[in-house]
Amino acid sequence: MTEDPFVTHRSLLFTLAYEMLGSAADAEDVVQESWLRWADVDRSQVRDPRAYLVRAVTRQSLNRLRTLSRSREDYVGEWLPEPLLTSPDVAEDVELAESVSIAMLTVLETLGPAERAVFVLREVFEMPYGEIAGAIGKSAAAVRQIARRAREHVAARRPRVQVSRSEQQTVVDRFLLALRTGQLQELLDVMAPDVVMIADGGGLVAAALAPVHGADVVAKLLARANQVVAAFEARAVWLNGAPAGRIEFDGEPAAVSLVVENGRVTRIYVVRNPHKLSRLDELAELARQSG
Repeated sequence: MTEDPFVTHRSLLFTLAYEMLGSAADAEDVVQESWLRWADVDRSQVRDPRAYLVRAVTRQSLNRLRTLSRSREDYVGEWLPEPLLTSPDVAEDVELAESVSIAMLTVLETLGPAERAVFVLREVFEMPYGEIAGAIGKSAAAVRQIARRAREHVAARRPRVQVSRSEQQTVVDRFLLALRTGQLQELLDVMAPDVVMIADGGGLVAAALAPVHGADVVAKLLARANQVVAAFEARAVWLNGAPAGRIEFDGEPAAVSLVVENGRVTRIYVVRNPHKLSRLDELAELARQSG
């Protein structure tokens, strides 16, 4: 019996929706809505199931993104993407790992809905302009213009330096060790002087409401976090295709993703909003290809 095309392409469809929305919960909703629509389709009229499903998920994601854009304007503090637990295998596809990184998803959040859709479909999934045009309801010429603007926008904001997996792991391990010990100097040694920390508590748990700049201030905040709770744990995990950290504050989890340049941490993303941490124990299936 031939496998249903939706099942074949499901990981790709979820990855597409997640990259467009930055939220696994919303991505799952979009995939589910697309499945319900697919179930009612006359399959004999669908020549290319993959293209049809990608188009359906893109349109659903765009509708959801426009709604979310309004609600995120009222979000308490900084908004960060929902972190996903991933296997080390995701890092084997360098383009996929970069595209789902917390740093990249945070940059994509600064794009408009159409620009984000075009960037993801073109740069990540390498779809032809004509196919993208059909998915977002614009001409191929318009899509080319949008793609150029989106590329320039992302290039100006994405992390400049790409590091090897081993270097990322080494720096993450040093950072987590410094967190566990709460030693101020060890934290200072592993961070760049101009490090920036962005935290997302969603107004539900304690978190800085604005980015925190500078190694001295960030190190003191992190060292204090270790000291003010009865039980503090920090361990290495794989999040969004890269070595990262999981922290427990008196049993309450947080996800920590780092940007590393020249052997030091230049950016720290801390997600504490409990609504965004439900998938830290569930391995996400991410893929740019089907099957």
